[in-house]
Amino acid sequence: MQHLIEYIEDQFQAVIDLQSSMVSIPAMGPANQGEGEKDKADFIKEYLQETGLTEIQEINAPDDRVVCGYRPNLAVKLDGRNPEKTLWIISHLDVVPPGDLKLWESDPFKLKIDGDHIFGRGVEDNHQGIVSSLLAARAFIALRKKPEIGLGLIFVSDEETGNKYGLPYVLGQRPDLFAAADLFLVPDFGTSDSRMMEVAEKSMLWIKVSVQGKQCHASTPEKGINSLIAASSFILRLEGLQHVFSRKDHLFSPPCSTFCPTKKEGNVPNINTIPGMDIFYVDCRILPNYALDDVLRQTREIGRVIEKEYKVRIDYEVVLQEQSAPPTDPSSDVVVRLARGIEKVYAVQPTALGVGGGTVAAFLRHKGYPAVVWSTLLGTAHQPNECASVKNTIKDAQVIALMAASE
Repeated sequence: MQHLIEYIEDQFQAVIDLQSSMVSIPAMGPANQGEGEKDKADFIKEYLQETGLTEIQEINAPDDRVVCGYRPNLAVKLDGRNPEKTLWIISHLDVVPPGDLKLWESDPFKLKIDGDHIFGRGVEDNHQGIVSSLLAARAFIALRKKPEIGLGLIFVSDEETGNKYGLPYVLGQRPDLFAAADLFLVPDFGTSDSRMMEVAEKSMLWIKVSVQGKQCHASTPEKGINSLIAASSFILRLEGLQHVFSRKDHLFSPPCSTFCPTKKEGNVPNINTIPGMDIFYVDCRILPNYALDDVLRQTREIGRVIEKEYKVRIDYEVVLQEQSAPPTDPSSDVVVRLARGIEKVYAVQPTALGVGGGTVAAFLRHKGYPAVVWSTLLGTAHQPNECASVKNTIKDAQVIALMAASE
């Protein structure tokens, strides 16, 4: 194992070279006005072949919105001594648009290097995960060392715009890739101190609430029904959901379900009109042991009280409803291996935690696979001047290698 650590430690220039090449390929999906991930997938495929990983499986999802007609997904595996178990590292090829170029201090599609820090669109999200997995696999091949368990790398499309053409497509089309004993690591979320291992997600419910009253002149409010007042009362009463769904689970931070009014649409353009329609949205992050239908039902109960009290009509639209997958057991093999690797490489004590929701690990957990989300990130994803640490990339690769090398 020490030889693996030492080999990867010496790969600073390899990180720079890989990041420089990938940053120069703007792999944005068509929903983000891009041409898809094909060019970046072709680059990675060529790199894998040069490394010695030639049995690459392409699982292309048809998409006629891009010139090539498909969204690429790649899978490759380095066999281990134990043929019944593989550690799969799943990272994504696509990036988000750079946004306002005036906010960037350098060209977002040309790598900028400043000591240990590198800058460019995608360097953290998700190039760091891609590079770490490539370095780990290359170390085994270069040292002619067989891992104790298989080491599989999967590179998927469409993570930034819904995942339809990415991991869910792979799971649906190629379930034969995976065995019951396989382990899954998604290096696409994490903290700068390396401690957080994400093993669970809250359920997500987004609700659009439309409150219809009666518009009138503000000088004669008695002639109308002020939808803003009714909507405001509704928003304030949403706090009552905390008392109905009051359980706590300290695996999560915060440990409770949350119900947050967020976006509000405009009502009237002028000050002297009583609004007849107010529309607002609620973002609910619900602990896994509650059913989202129950939350929606209770929200409607609050609405019925508002309708009766203010003589308004309230309509609801569910914008997003995702019941959380079963959590990954913190004592499972993948979490234990990851924790052991983090302790050895970073010399910190990691903790298994849950998050508010929204990682691709959910697709794996819904299928019954143990999945953990972890990486050592600076937290600049989607921002101008996106930044990553070469040192963290190397250390993350060492953790991955140790996970596959241990019995």
